[in-house]
Amino acid sequence: MKRILNSLSEDEYVLIRETKKAQIADLDEDDLIALHTRIRRARNKYVKLYRRAGATKVESKGARGSGKAANKRNAGKAEVFEDALSRVSRHLAAAARHSALQLKEERLARARDDAPSFTDIDTGDGKVRSSGEARVDTTRESPGRKKYEASTIAAGARRQAKKDRR
Repeated sequence: MKRILNSLSEDEYVLIRETKKAQIADLDEDDLIALHTRIRRARNKYVKLYRRAGATKVESKGARGSGKAANKRNAGKAEVFEDALSRVSRHLAAAARHSALQLKEERLARARDDAPSFTDIDTGDGKVRSSGEARVDTTRESPGRKKYEASTIAAGARRQAKKDRR
């Protein structure tokens, strides 16, 4: 692993050093997302190089196993960036959970402040006042209602007649 770390370019080495615990601890969620993206791109680059180089060497070597042995450097770099990506992903997940909890607490606090308090409402003596007029159901007199009821009665009568015929 150390040999692979020493073979990294300066930019790649700096990128790996940015994923150490001490450097990640100070980053906020947006910075972690940016770092995660950069690490993922580097990992994808070396995974792609490893696969492509391995595929071309299979033809010349005659077997996948011997083609793999000639491609160790790209595989090692892909593994280094995979480890770095997993570290950043863990910290990003923790930051996202923390952010979600904060947003939930803010939303609940806002809902508590906006909700009406029942102690503030003047309820009076609790009795309902009426104008004294009796409420009458006027829907019974509508033509549509009469037709519906007549239809229901007729259907019931037909059903009963059918049973009586048996």
